[in-house]
Amino acid sequence: MNWNNFLANYHVRQRRWFYPLISVVVALTLCLSTPTPGNAFDIRSLLFRGIQVIQMSNMSDRQEVDLGRQMNQQLQSSNIRFSRNAQINRYVEQIGQRLVASSDRPNLPFTFQVVEDNSINAFATLGGFVYIHTGLMKAADNEAELASVIGHEIGHITGRHLVQQMRQREIANGVAAIAGLDRNAAVGLGLELVLNRPRSRKDEFDADNRGLLAITQAGYAQSATISFMQKLLQRGGAIPAFLSTHPPTGERINALQNSINAQPSNQRDGLDNAAYRANIRPIL
Repeated sequence: MNWNNFLANYHVRQRRWFYPLISVVVALTLCLSTPTPGNAFDIRSLLFRGIQVIQMSNMSDRQEVDLGRQMNQQLQSSNIRFSRNAQINRYVEQIGQRLVASSDRPNLPFTFQVVEDNSINAFATLGGFVYIHTGLMKAADNEAELASVIGHEIGHITGRHLVQQMRQREIANGVAAIAGLDRNAAVGLGLELVLNRPRSRKDEFDADNRGLLAITQAGYAQSATISFMQKLLQRGGAIPAFLSTHPPTGERINALQNSINAQPSNQRDGLDNAAYRANIRPIL
């Protein structure tokens, strides 16, 4: 055997185990030397017990889908009421998949579900899981308006906004980046951020733009993105949960109008109010 080749291969083998070991040692040192708040999870026990951790900085699509599926299981076992009406769920799923095909993550296994709740709301978690409230479906006048909301939530997922939020919270809580989060802790953190924390100004504008692009490429009327927001604002009273986010809705409407003016489309699909009402009749 060539002696130089032997030495080169030996050093490669050394690096394969040396750097992961150093990573663990550094993470352990950081965690042991940093005071841990009483309500934070203990990373030391995770390292010693060998529990799987998730690194927010380089989360794979598969890990994201797995976390989204676990979050969905938590929601299914909570007091949230999911619609069991096959027609309604199939209708929302069809709209969602039509938009996914026009998104920049078409290979992600998206799942669309309807929540029996009269509040005007919609939200998304990780890995393609999108939730639409029946109250929002009733508030929409046509399929294009509903599609605009679904497209917005798809935009949060394709933009990996929740992953970034979780990463920021991880750093703010003093968790060593190299150690990551325990899977269960990641699920709990993700659900807390989705259900109790508004998206950032940047994320909302980005999701609006991604949603507008998706419905345009899918053939829906661009005007629906604006008409739906304007209609909800004109109702008076409390601002719907869907719109109660950091950038004022007026700013979002203006930004969307500017995007439409810059790249107008003559597509008009989804504006038939009667057809829409027939499709959502089970919840009316």
